[in-house]
Amino acid sequence: QVQLVESGGGLVQAGGSLRLSCAASGRTFSSYDMGWFRQAPGKEREFVASIRWSGSTTYYADSVKGRFTIFKNNAKNTLYLQMNSLKYDDMGVYYCAAGSVGSSPGDYLYWGQGTQVTVSS
Repeated sequence: QVQLVESGGGLVQAGGSLRLSCAASGRTFSSYDMGWFRQAPGKEREFVASIRWSGSTTYYADSVKGRFTIFKNNAKNTLYLQMNSLKYDDMGVYYCAAGSVGSSPGDYLYWGQGTQVTVSS
């Protein structure tokens, strides 16, 4: 069992940056592949990025490549998403998830409650 708690969301101007964190409970955090998803109002939850348990391999949605970076600190049981050059279309609730590197929400076993990211133009 893994419990996930996101933080770091907020209001930012277009072009700005935010770093999201996902704190995990459980001693097996380091063995989990992890991912970030987002969901805008009226839209389906969409894949943003994922990372292998070791941190050795990362995957990104085309829409965020070159702007977002996913990384994890196993010693701190924390997953991160560094978001730069934010755009209006990046706005939504961001969720971290554990159990896969897949791009489908159904691939994942555990989810956090989400953190809101709002981008102003």
